[in-house]
Amino acid sequence: MSESESRVRADPLPGQFHTTRWSMVQAAGSGDTPSAQDALAVLCESYWYPLYTYLRKRGSSANEAADLTQGFFARLLDKRDLAAADREKGRFRAFLLTALKHYVSNEAERARAEKRGGARAILSLDVEAAEGRFAIEPADERTPEDAFSRSWALVTMERAMERVRDDYLRADRLELFERLRQCMTDAQEAPYRELAEQLGMNESAFKVAVHRVRKRFRECLRREIAETLSDAGEVEAELQDLFEALSS
Repeated sequence: MSESESRVRADPLPGQFHTTRWSMVQAAGSGDTPSAQDALAVLCESYWYPLYTYLRKRGSSANEAADLTQGFFARLLDKRDLAAADREKGRFRAFLLTALKHYVSNEAERARAEKRGGARAILSLDVEAAEGRFAIEPADERTPEDAFSRSWALVTMERAMERVRDDYLRADRLELFERLRQCMTDAQEAPYRELAEQLGMNESAFKVAVHRVRKRFRECLRREIAETLSDAGEVEAELQDLFEALSS
């Protein structure tokens, strides 16, 4: 292993976490501590597109979905409305979707003009990019809840991959990562020899590097999931839900 590759270090595994972002928010109750608010903001930043997808599949227009998503997060972050968090269902995504459903139901009872004029921007929502992404979502009969779960799974995978990329970037091994990335999800045998030659590596060394990056991705995926749970013991069940969401 080269000196630069050895600097690609793993974070602690989820089982070693003492406090996750979501458990920190729940422990704060109303979310009125700065650390809890920061943790909640990070979680919300990751989940706006899955919620947007849910609303679009539910029948909202692009503008309506953007308004509802922004208004929902405004209430969640400004009002610190966490009293409904179900500690027996300590998964952030479950809390979030239930809370959104309640919010949409309440909003339907208000005048549209009041709703559109009242909420200030809390998160930066790239609606144009979201619509481009939504346009290539599977055009099937899946429920809005299924669409939310699938979007959540994809976003979680993307964030885990970004963690791995950041590791290699810090170690000045970004070119290696981009080659390794091509071998992480292909079902067919990857062109190891060709990719190794591009990096000036032998095929055996490249295969070892592929094994390491796959292992690192699994660790990052577990950590990404653990951050949204109040109990690290639920990681395996949440992973199973993630793979089922992607395969459905």
